[in-house]
Amino acid sequence: MARLKFGAFLAPHHPIGEHPMLQFRRDLDLVEQLDALGYDEFWCGEHHSSGWEMIASPEMFLAAAGERTKRIKLGTGVVSLPYHHPFNVAQRMVQLDHMTGGRAIFGSGPGALASDAHTLGIDPMTQRDRQDEAIGVIRRLFNGERVTAKSDWFTMNDAALQILPLQEEMPFVVASQISPSGMTLAGKYGIGIISLGSMTTQGLMSLQQQWQFAEDAAKKHGTTVSRADWRVLLTFHIAETREQARREAGAGLMRWHNEYNVGTLQRPGLTAFSSPDEAVDKTAFVEGAASTIGTPDDLVQTIKNVMQVSGGVGAIIGFVHDWANPENTRRSWDMVARYVVPEINGYIDGLRKSQKFVIENRAIFERAGQAVMAKIMENERAAEALKVTGPGRVAIPAVNAPDLQKEAAKR
Repeated sequence: MARLKFGAFLAPHHPIGEHPMLQFRRDLDLVEQLDALGYDEFWCGEHHSSGWEMIASPEMFLAAAGERTKRIKLGTGVVSLPYHHPFNVAQRMVQLDHMTGGRAIFGSGPGALASDAHTLGIDPMTQRDRQDEAIGVIRRLFNGERVTAKSDWFTMNDAALQILPLQEEMPFVVASQISPSGMTLAGKYGIGIISLGSMTTQGLMSLQQQWQFAEDAAKKHGTTVSRADWRVLLTFHIAETREQARREAGAGLMRWHNEYNVGTLQRPGLTAFSSPDEAVDKTAFVEGAASTIGTPDDLVQTIKNVMQVSGGVGAIIGFVHDWANPENTRRSWDMVARYVVPEINGYIDGLRKSQKFVIENRAIFERAGQAVMAKIMENERAAEALKVTGPGRVAIPAVNAPDLQKEAAKR
């Protein structure tokens, strides 16, 4: 079975109050840590309002991240295509691909915040059609075509890129919530998907249906979609024990929910939590919970459930948040890399098998002790020294060493 990729998605969601300059630097520090820990991908988004989401240009942020990292893929999560002329988007993505040594992933969406569209004077009813139109044009530009096109929102006259992406084929990915539009667009163009709606119970349970939308669209347009290119977003905070994870994440989770989701976005159907314990219980400890606040084993089980519910995906992308303080947040990502990733991908299966084999076949290896004793007893001086040789006085690790005094007694 192909291994599951792991990554992080920085919207970002940061409570108002921290110095923006230092916040940018802290986010870059996190990318550097994730690269060192072996994560496969890092994503960051584009937002222009709400106060909590202050990265306006994912390309600029990822270019800086590229200078601090070596191998992690860097994805725009996402560029809101209706906000930009498609030719400018194409040029920026090509430049990012070259500046990061071929590590760019082009993620796009129609634009998530209604306040952003309002700021730019864009009718929300046009956003999804404009994303579709822009993707088609940008793909042609990436293929080296010279494009002339006139739309109600952009014009191109003999437009061609001066340089093409460094990668032979830069990955295209579209964002999907719960509606079929994102999955349908992925199927139409045969490109990847990052499912953002999976952070809710409803979104998690609809993953199989979501994939059907993509496959139906692919069949209609004569393309193919691959589950290996399907990324699913999850929220989690991991610590050594559930109690510790609860203590670390509770207050920040409550603030995020109450101040951002309820107070700022005013999402329908949501009510404020009255305590950190209620926040944790209703987020991570209800039936079908899409979030995990607990131990590495808890997250392993969540991921296995996602694979079962969805039918299989290619990557698990963790949502970056400030539920815990910076130190405990970094510790959580560290624990996921050290204990969750190897458990899911079977990196330690061979070690367990090796240990089990040694335990179950101890009798076979006792001949090693007999061989050592035979050589010792062949030498008179060595046999004499054996009388004062006790546990802990041999160079061989005690767990592997023969019981020399026991062997001597036998003789």
